[in-house]
Amino acid sequence: MKLTDAKIRTLTEPGKYFDGAGLYLELTRAGGKYWRLKYRFGGKEKRMAFGVYPAVGLRDARALAAAAREALQAGDDPGQQRKADRARVAHESANTLQAVAADWMKHQASRWEAETACRIRASLEADVFPTLGARPMASIKPGEVMSMVKKIEARGAGDQAGRVLQRVKAIYRWAVTHERIEANPMLDLVPAEILKPREVQHRAALAPAELPAFLAKLDAYEGEPTTVQALRMVMLTAARPGEVRGARWAEFDLAAALWVIPADRMKMRSEHRVPLSRQALGVLEVMQPLSGHRDLVFPSPTYPSKPLSENTFNSAMARMGYKYTATAHGFRALFSTVANECGWNPDVIERQLAHVERNKIRAAYHRSTYMDERARLMQWWADYLEGRKAGNVVPFPQRAA
Repeated sequence: MKLTDAKIRTLTEPGKYFDGAGLYLELTRAGGKYWRLKYRFGGKEKRMAFGVYPAVGLRDARALAAAAREALQAGDDPGQQRKADRARVAHESANTLQAVAADWMKHQASRWEAETACRIRASLEADVFPTLGARPMASIKPGEVMSMVKKIEARGAGDQAGRVLQRVKAIYRWAVTHERIEANPMLDLVPAEILKPREVQHRAALAPAELPAFLAKLDAYEGEPTTVQALRMVMLTAARPGEVRGARWAEFDLAAALWVIPADRMKMRSEHRVPLSRQALGVLEVMQPLSGHRDLVFPSPTYPSKPLSENTFNSAMARMGYKYTATAHGFRALFSTVANECGWNPDVIERQLAHVERNKIRAAYHRSTYMDERARLMQWWADYLEGRKAGNVVPFPQRAA
């Protein structure tokens, strides 16, 4: 006679109560009610446990027993199959994307420069781990990775999106090789089929790896001091070269470490506030005896009432050996690349670059909210440049709470 819930609730005598086809409920002397399935496989009698009643109800136990019998009919041992399933779940739970990525980075560390390792780790921590890091690698679908990189692209970081995609694919390849996952579901994710074609960069920019050599050449440059200091200010503030060339002493509040560029001098005709690092203030200190008595901070050596000419920066860079390979405007791209890859808030970076937010409410929010974080960003950037000149690597910044 088959079991019913009513009958199960009234059982008091220890023993085995069969439901049929090998399924039974075992009542222990301590009062526990355990579901079991008796079956034969390979000529041997075996048993499986399905849990405790009432946590596992009668309907659930019958469903589990039916699934086990289907496995038997297919020629499989349901007990061994369950052990394999449990082992697989445990393996997948231990092999999350973040855990495997950490092992991948450790494995690759000897092949990378310290700065490269910093950029890769920072990009994963900023763009991958928050949404997918805790997930078992085997559970992540290609569409989820595609959606993630398209969000990076949507914020205007197309190059970064491509790099992140390639890094995720590299982690999956490594995981298959080292038997952390069975198959690579990301093989068919091709950047050109996911991301939009990027515009050609007309203003050549230095690569981060070229910074130490460039900074050494800038220190040794024997041209006009005003040109050297103006180039340093372009690098330290990520301002447009024209904004630096036209800078006036009246725009600077040295006590507040702030440079306020009026709207009529900005590309988008909107006032721009630039927090000044200690190093940027140092540039102004150097310029004080040279031009402090004038209106312009960086006047032309030939015509002091006029700013440095538009071609002055790039001519200087050409003399330093960077003709056609880098421009003064390219320092903005360099700043954006390094700051993004080191995990800084993209909105903060965009505000520092004076990229105008089209949504007026959002723009007002950004102006009022991000000054403190931008000040921290620019000091970090100045320290980063100083560290690169000394041959050091500035560590990945911890985001402010």
